[in-house]
Amino acid sequence: MSTPAFRLHSTVLGTPDPPALARFWVELLGYDYRDGEPGPDDVWVVIRPPGTDTDAPGLSFQLETEHSPPAWPAAPGDQQMQLHLDIGVADLPAAVARAEELGAQQAAYQPQDLVRVMLDPAGHPFCLFAPGV
Repeated sequence: MSTPAFRLHSTVLGTPDPPALARFWVELLGYDYRDGEPGPDDVWVVIRPPGTDTDAPGLSFQLETEHSPPAWPAAPGDQQMQLHLDIGVADLPAAVARAEELGAQQAAYQPQDLVRVMLDPAGHPFCLFAPGV
């Protein structure tokens, strides 16, 4: 019996507004919508790096009407962060400014000088870091 092949297809973020969160990430990463612009009532939106086919790994956004953003850092009893995205940038201060311009905010707790923990508009933590960090 052969071993089945597995490959990561998408990282999925839950949000009360998939089109809005997808727009944030499209602007931040320069990605494209897999299926064209999402409609205002879409419950599932997929974005991918430009120039890639529909099977390339990307980000997906799923409707979660009862979404509770994770706490960073989490205390006992808080909604725990299940994952976060690490994003390399050439100019950390400029990247932080751009992310904030698009609707992200810096987390109150910053554990490293050369990494900025950010929260996207739905509260998902992500890190911006300069090369070599």
